Amino acid sequence: MTALVNPAVVTADGFEDALPPSEALRPWITEIGRIDPRTDLPPRFTHLPHAATTIVLRAEPSGRRDALVIGPRTRATYAGAKEPLGCLRLRLAPGVAQPLLGAPAADLTDRVLRLADMPGPAADLAGALTEIDLDEVLTFLESALPRALSESSTRREHRRLLDSAVAAIHRSTPMPEVATTLAVSERQLRNLFTAGVGVSPKHYARITRIRQVLAAAGNTPWSDIATTTGYFDQSHLTSDFRALMGVTPGKFVRGDLPAPTACQRTTRL
Repeated sequence: MTALVNPAVVTADGFEDALPPSEALRPWITEIGRIDPRTDLPPRFTHLPHAATTIVLRAEPSGRRDALVIGPRTRATYAGAKEPLGCLRLRLAPGVAQPLLGAPAADLTDRVLRLADMPGPAADLAGALTEIDLDEVLTFLESALPRALSESSTRREHRRLLDSAVAAIHRSTPMPEVATTLAVSERQLRNLFTAGVGVSPKHYARITRIRQVLAAAGNTPWSDIATTTGYFDQSHLTSDFRALMGVTPGKFVRGDLPAPTACQRTTRL
């Protein structure tokens, strides 16, 4: 994801191998990340804020397998590696949580749940996903997802609106202008976005900008990064960074990070 000045600052994205979703998976999955079992994991690493609902398939050295649902993360968390772990992370497209998992993304935000406990059709796939080899998962899903999912014309239209809204946010287009372009009210768009993505358009934009700041961090002055990422000035960047990352930008790149915390417990809807 990003090459920070201090090699001690490691993000989970940083040791994840990105795999492009196949055409068959692209309607439902936007990003795929693979972490192979390894013994050289850093003693601590950062999970960056991320505005996507993710299905995470974990394989422990003991052979134990888990299929989890990780809701959108509104703030960074800091973890320590205890043992090697194989992992496949499937980030869902906007609006997919409801038809696939049986719950709006807004109900999953900042939560960890077991895939088998979800009320949607994906729960029926959990058993197979924890039994087959991680290398076989994507091929399995290419066949299983089209059979498991059925969407009404209304839901397809909502997903089209969400895709357009997300793209507009990445272009820094103001929400009133986005709503006008899509011929919906700003309130309707905000409610649809929050339910389908899991965070408000404003918080989605904040997460997007912080990730852009981290991608630019290095030898570039913070004042220049603030300008290029759309902040009014450096102080606004620092304030937003501290709110989402838990530390100032300077402390983060120096490796002066919050202490690792225990893994988040799974909950039920």
